[in-house]
Amino acid sequence: MAEKHARAESGLGPEAFEAASRNRVGRRAHELHVCPTCSSELVYPVGWSPARHRQWNVALRCPDCEWHGDGVFAQEVVDRFDTALDLGTEQLLDDLALLARANMEEQIERFATALQADQILPEDF
Repeated sequence: MAEKHARAESGLGPEAFEAASRNRVGRRAHELHVCPTCSSELVYPVGWSPARHRQWNVALRCPDCEWHGDGVFAQEVVDRFDTALDLGTEQLLDDLALLARANMEEQIERFATALQADQILPEDF
């Protein structure tokens, strides 16, 4: 039911998606990670299933403009989408590692400062 609502809301089927994509991003018309409405590169799948031989039915969502669309796409297009999703996941994990390290460095600095100022007592442990 929600999927039907999303399709109706977007008003874009696979042909319209590709046409809108061509208008927005030129050569990247078949890049599913690019939103045809706002050109965000954060589009992700909300559902997928096999359609026909070497084709997939993919439901998509853009978190920036809340665009929703779906369509049947060739295996090659879906493979490129999968690669873009893998790269995005790697970037997120790299950013998470950097953030965790920065947070840990800040906590260590605060702890070292508190130790030097004799603000840590045995009962703190």
